[in-house]
Amino acid sequence: MQHGKLIIISGPSGAGKGTLVDRLVARVPELWVSVSATTRAPRPGESEGEEYFFLTADEFARRIDAGDFLEWAQVHGNRYGTLRSSVEAKMAEGRDVILEIDPQGAMQVKSLMHDAVLVFVVAPSMDELERRIRGRGAETDEQVSVRLNTAVQELQLVGNYDFVVENDDVARATDELVRIIESLAQRTKDDA
Repeated sequence: MQHGKLIIISGPSGAGKGTLVDRLVARVPELWVSVSATTRAPRPGESEGEEYFFLTADEFARRIDAGDFLEWAQVHGNRYGTLRSSVEAKMAEGRDVILEIDPQGAMQVKSLMHDAVLVFVVAPSMDELERRIRGRGAETDEQVSVRLNTAVQELQLVGNYDFVVENDDVARATDELVRIIESLAQRTKDDA
């Protein structure tokens, strides 16, 4: 059985990663999307085990000490992490795994799993990024400012990525992601 690939989709908050991943999985249902853990409070409509595993700060710290995370990061005052066991199990089954994580976490995973494919999602402009973040209505002005400052730093990492997808139009950007996934599958067939 072929071992699955790890595909990391990351980029600044507000770039539209979640929307693109949802549409990608609707078109390529054999992909498995890892559910991250976080210490942040659930947003309206989010459910335990669906969008995230919501952990207390103490539980998250205990799991870090136990080595349970493939990666973890402190982002915007909260911790986020990917549970190692679930990702490795799905890849061992031959499933391609999608990690939708921040760029800090993506760099951690790439340092451990050199074959991981990195895809950076960007908004067409910083103004559009700010509009999207504010449009969620979930952050204060101070939190929006922190996210935009973080985005400037994250954009400096774009040269470390295998692919960059500009999310200027959701349908077009989804098509581009599907083409990337299909090209990876074709490479795997050609290597077999």
